[in-house]
Parts: sequence; C-alpha cells; structure tokens
Amino acid sequence: MFTVNYQTNRISPVKIKTFSELGFTERKHLQEWLAYQPDALGEELLIIQKEFDGFDDTRERLDLLALDKDGNLVIIENKLDDSGRDVVWQALKYASYCASLTKAQIVEIYQQYLDRYEPVASESEVNTPQHAAARICEFLDAPDLDEVKLNLGNSQRLMLVAANFRKEVTSTALWLLGQGINIACFKITPYALGEQLLINLDQIIPTPEAKELMIGISAKEAEEKSTEVVIKNRYNVRRDYWEQLLEVFQKSPCQLYNNISPSKDHWLSAGSGLSGCPYNLIFLQKEIRVEFSISRSQTEENKFIFDCLHKQREAIEQSFGQPLHWMRLDDKKMSRIHFSVEIEGYNKDNWARAISWHQEHMIKLEQALKAPLQQAAQMLKFKDNKE
Repeated sequence: MFTVNYQTNRISPVKIKTFSELGFTERKHLQEWLAYQPDALGEELLIIQKEFDGFDDTRERLDLLALDKDGNLVIIENKLDDSGRDVVWQALKYASYCASLTKAQIVEIYQQYLDRYEPVASESEVNTPQHAAARICEFLDAPDLDEVKLNLGNSQRLMLVAANFRKEVTSTALWLLGQGINIACFKITPYALGEQLLINLDQIIPTPEAKELMIGISAKEAEEKSTEVVIKNRYNVRRDYWEQLLEVFQKSPCQLYNNISPSKDHWLSAGSGLSGCPYNLIFLQKEIRVEFSISRSQTEENKFIFDCLHKQREAIEQSFGQPLHWMRLDDKKMSRIHFSVEIEGYNKDNWARAISWHQEHMIKLEQALKAPLQQAAQMLKFKDNKE
C-alpha cells in the first residue's frame, strides 16, 4: 500500500505493522472486528455465536460461527501474526462437530447469542425482531422457518483469517479445495499512516476469480428434497390464494391490484404512486398482513418518508381505525408500517375470511395513508430541490 504525493508525482510506502506490536489480541480485537463487520470477509454473513463451545465431550471452542445467504454454517478461525501449523486441522474438527447440528439446534445457538449480546435495551427497540428464528428468516429472505434450509449435508464452510499463512497451511487449504471442501484464507494486514491505523483484508485462497468458477455440491439429499416438496406445495397454495383474492378485489372499491397477477410468493405488491413505496398484502402460514413498505434505494429518503408519516401517526391511526405497527428499522435500509392478524392461512376453510380481511384493511390503509403520503412526497421533493 502506497500514498501518492500529487506535488512531486511520487508514491511512498505505508508502514506495515504487526498486531503484536500494536497490542491487539485475537479475542478482544480481531474477533470483535469481524463479529461487528462480517461483510469485511467479502459477503453477507449472519454471526450466530462467538467462542462457541457447544460440542459434546470436548472443551474446544471456535472463534466465530456464522450463516451465509444459502443457509450454510461458516466456521471462522482467527489468528493474528501467524496462522500456526494446526489451524486447518482445528477448523476441520470444528466443521465436523458442526456438521450434525440440526435446524432447531442452530436456532437455539443463535438465540443464546442474541440473549447475551443483543438484549432489548430500550422501549424504541421493542419492535425490533430479537427472536432468532425471525432474524434468520429475515436474513435468508424466507417467510417462515419451515422454508429455511440450514446446514445441509457437507455444506459447512471454513474461513481462516491471519496476518501471515505458513506454506503448510496454504498447501493444505489448496488440497482441500480440490477435494470439494469449501475453505477460504484471508490475509489481514495493519498499516500505520501517521496516527491513523488502516486494516486491509485480502482473500488469498481461493482467488476471487477461482471462487466464481467453483460449484458447491450439497448433500443430505433426503432433507433437501423434503424441503423442496414443502416449498413447492406452498408455492401452489399461495398462487391459489392470490387468484381467489384478486377475483374478489376486482369487484371491490380497492383498485390497487387491478393489473397485478397472482404470484407464488408470500407477498403481493401494488404501487402507491410513490416510487419504491408499495402496498403489500402478506399471506403466511400463521398470519396475514397489510403493509406499507418504504424501500427506496436511498436509506435517508426512506427514513425521511417514515418520519413524515410518523408525525401524523395519530391522525393516520384514527382514520385506519386501529393502532398500526410502526417499524423504522434504523439498522436497515427500508422501513415499514403494517397491521396483522393471526390466522391459519394455509387452511382453505379460512380463505373467505382472510380475503375479506385483506380487502377491508387494505382499503382502510390506503385511505389512511393517501393524503399524508402525498404530503411526504412533496416534502421529499422540496428537500431534494433545496439540497
């Protein structure tokens, strides 16, 4: 890494440091950095446990345990200035221990993590999902846990992070890749730039180009096929429900869904007149909802629109007729407002009642938000022009 001097048109090297001379440790520093910023490893990961030691008949503990966007367990082992000779063997042991974890066990492990490291701290956080199952479903973009695939077959992944890797480690890692074991090595380097400390994290095995060509092969085919059957059946159920609902909506005062086709998804969206802010009908196994989603490309715009509407909360809820669930979601790009009711949605005997509920409450939601949403759109336009 170099700095550029524009005046002299020269470059100068930035001084490389070691973690030991900086006084950093694996547990208090490197582990915490990655736990807080797991996407530093090049992809979206959900950290579900730190220093996990829930293995039978052993006192060993792995540094970080995560889920990737495909529901695979990711074992992350951290070393500072030297990878050590045994880091690959250590990670392989942990992967073998984790291979037998069931979906229920993984949810419980994550729940313990949330209870310990992310307890509800204030009233403003009460509406933030703290339940492990809900967090996992949100991360994997799944409507409920029944449709989530976790830890299938030999899908466990290994990530090794160190400042330097010994030849015996890189050689073994490359050999394991050839045998179909999903392993990656990340070289972390600290740099000193005056008083500023910089950290660079590079994936050295496999290279990004090679990684794109790799194809993962899933195991536990019986479980996977079973899950696929469940999903396919649910797709058919949802499509049937949306078909019946849209027929009823065509004859109702609600015109939002006149040009919408039935879908296999658990939601059905219609435009509100403001780009990126649809009205959603939600159909789940145990719950149905009407929802206004604020999901434009810019986080600041989403929060601005939400805050404009929230200032008129009393009038909106009075028009709607009942309190709404307001979710600003400060740690996410989107925000939303919704109203729900519990119902056995996949029981077709309940569909007439569910469709009637969806129709009634979507009409109320659109009417309640129509004028405040127009005002929020005007204020957003004025704000953008002013800036």
